Amino acid sequence: MTKILIIQGAGLESRGKVQIEVFGTATLADYNAAAQAAAKELGLEVEIVHTTTEADAVARLQDAAKHGVAAAIINPGSFTRGHAAIVEAIAKAPFPTVEVHISNPAARNVASDVAKACKSTIAGFGVGGYRLALGGLKELLTKA
Repeated sequence: MTKILIIQGAGLESRGKVQIEVFGTATLADYNAAAQAAAKELGLEVEIVHTTTEADAVARLQDAAKHGVAAAIINPGSFTRGHAAIVEAIAKAPFPTVEVHISNPAARNVASDVAKACKSTIAGFGVGGYRLALGGLKELLTKA
């Protein structure tokens, strides 16, 4: 079964508790449940990790291929801007990575640094963004 790494970045532990007007009431647990349900329906295996440190996110990306990961999804949260090591780790990964945002950062005048290294970005579809990312990665990997 194709394995996808999902990295939930810093700040996502506060989802559903703060900035509800931007991100809604869904919590990190809701994000993870939506991703797991979508993966199951698509016949994919997901490994979901949450990290609040840049070093851990980089280490997970660097080690992922050794553990059978075929692709990755990152919801960078607070890592969206100003974290060059994450951007570099994504760029050097031997697999495609899709960036997912629950809201649309561009609507808040936020430009993602992470997006520059990713195969694509999905933003503004709420927790449905995970389904879109997983489906897109499955299609991409099937064609490879």
